[in-house]
Formats: sequence, C-alpha cells, structure tokens
Amino acid sequence: MPKIRVLIVDDSSFMRLAMRGFLSRDPEIEVVGVAADGAEGVAKAAQLQPDIITMDVEMPVMDGITAVRRIMATTPTRVIMVSTLTCAGASATFDALEAGAIDYVSKTATDSPGVREQFRTELLNKIKEAAHAAFGRNLSVSPVPAAVPVVEKLSSASHMRRVKYIGIGASTGGPTAVLEVLSRLPATFPHAIMVAIHMPQAFTGPYAERLNSKCQLPVREAADGDILRPGHVLVAPGGKHATLVRLPEGIAVKLSPTSDYPRNFYVPSVDLMLSSLAEAAGGHVLGVILTGMGNDGLKGMQQLKSRGGVTLVQDESTSTIFGMPRACIEGGVADEVLPLGQIGHAIGQLAGS
Repeated sequence: MPKIRVLIVDDSSFMRLAMRGFLSRDPEIEVVGVAADGAEGVAKAAQLQPDIITMDVEMPVMDGITAVRRIMATTPTRVIMVSTLTCAGASATFDALEAGAIDYVSKTATDSPGVREQFRTELLNKIKEAAHAAFGRNLSVSPVPAAVPVVEKLSSASHMRRVKYIGIGASTGGPTAVLEVLSRLPATFPHAIMVAIHMPQAFTGPYAERLNSKCQLPVREAADGDILRPGHVLVAPGGKHATLVRLPEGIAVKLSPTSDYPRNFYVPSVDLMLSSLAEAAGGHVLGVILTGMGNDGLKGMQQLKSRGGVTLVQDESTSTIFGMPRACIEGGVADEVLPLGQIGHAIGQLAGS
C-alpha cells in the first residue's frame, strides 16, 4: 500500500522536529515536507501535493485558519489542525473546521512523557483515519426538498409514541455536522436536545457558545444536575461522561468521571448518553447518529430501539467518517438514513407531527 504523504506546518522548530521524528518512524507514513508558517504551508501544499497536512493554528506571516482557506481554494487537501487546549485555541479550531479542515488534535503546554505519548498516538491515529475520510465535496449542506418523506415512516416505527427528547451523537466531522443540524431547527422547536460529541474538556464550552451564537435555539454546555428543558440544547462536557436520570422535577444530567465507566473508551460516551436518555424518558426519544469513527452510539441506539424510540442516521455520501452511522445501519437499528442537510429538517417535521 502507498504510504500516507504528510506535510507538517508549524512555527515551532521543536514541534516540527518532534512530529517529523515520530511520524517518519511509522511504516504507513512518509513526511514529504515541513513549513514554518501558513504562507509557506500554502506554497508547499501546492508544490508537494500531500495526502494530509498537519496545521498549527497560531503562526507568523499567515495563521493556520487563513492558510486552510487558501489551501481549500487552490489545492484542496485533508487538513488536521494542531490546537492548544485553550478557549482561544478552541475557537480558532472551529473556524478552521468550518473553513474546510477535516479534524483536529489538541496539545498542551505540559511536556510530561504521558502527555507527549498521548499526543503522538492521537495524531498518528487521526492521520490514518483522515486518509480514508470523505473529501472533495461539500459535506455540510444538502438540498432540502419541499417535503422530506421521513415523518410517516419514523412515526410508524415509534409505535405512535410522541418524541419529547432528542439525543445526538457524533465524532470526527461532528462539530460542523451538529451545527448544520441544529441550525435548521426553528426557535419554536418544542423538545429538549442533548448532544454528546467526542471532544476534549477545554473545547466543549467554547463549542456550545459557538452553537448558541449560530442557532435559533439556546445552547450551552451541560452542568451536573441540569434539567433537560423544551426548546433548549445541552452539550455534554468533555473529559467526563454524561448520563440522564429521571428526577421528580424532570430528566437531569449526571456527570461522572471516566473511571466510573472504564469500558467506555470514547469520552463523552454517546452510548451512555443515549442508553440513559432512553431509560429516563421511557423511550420517547429520537436518537440521531452523525459522522464519526468507530461504533460509539450503536449500543445506545439498540437500547433506545428496545424502549420504542426512533432512530435517524447520517448517510455515507455526506459523512466525513462513516464508522458510527455504518455501525447503526449494519446493526439494524437505523429507522431512516438521510443526507446531513436533510436531518435537521426531518427532526423539525417529526417533532411537529
């Protein structure tokens, strides 16, 4: 198999050297070049035609976001952002994802061996993942027909249970996919929404703020004890697991350390969120699985279906990574499979039916 050709763009000579060292030692990867700023990165992207570009965010001459925009306009290439674990780093990362970057890896100022190894492992995995990701077409926006023929089918599948809660799960490609879905929902949308997306702790707060600024529904990061309220969106915080429990005052968020659920590798776990929501809501739930690597969400959707809930899955043609949706389809728990651009519209129609 041909090696994955990688271009490293970073203004830190230490990071360029370190990344080139551990990437070159992997037999599946070839580092074809390095660049010290965004402008040089744009030029070398055109010259070298790499398969993957790792792109720092903050650089002199030209920052990473501007570089991504230039690359997408001239020589579209899969880009993985290398971002600091700060609010500013998170905001810049989301700008880059909306500009066309495919994924991101977070780094911290801590230089401990454990942190370095975690960064190395995550970057290697994401480069290999991104090499197989869908690319070269507009994945975010699909035409919305005058009527999406999903409502009747989903309503039948739910045995006429009225949906009161929406649970959405995603991973790679998820930040822009979730934004696309939620931005389709009107301010009058009557049901509570819980979102679980694989994201580090420092990123979920800024991400919720970004969604809140771009969507008609109010969105915020969930806190322990928050009640799911109609017409509101809660985003599960990174670094811990979020489950839902039934209390006298309503369905509440319960946050737990990852050590409480050692078998759930992905954090926050979509499986845990959907399974617990299905139990707490008695099955009056629409589960939605969007783009992402792996199969997190399959067990949650199985539990939701067993309780009489409804399921909706993103299709392959608009998924950055089709792993999570594919697992649900092959597992027989997808009531409907739709392009990303139609999912928000379908949710809105179902809720109003």
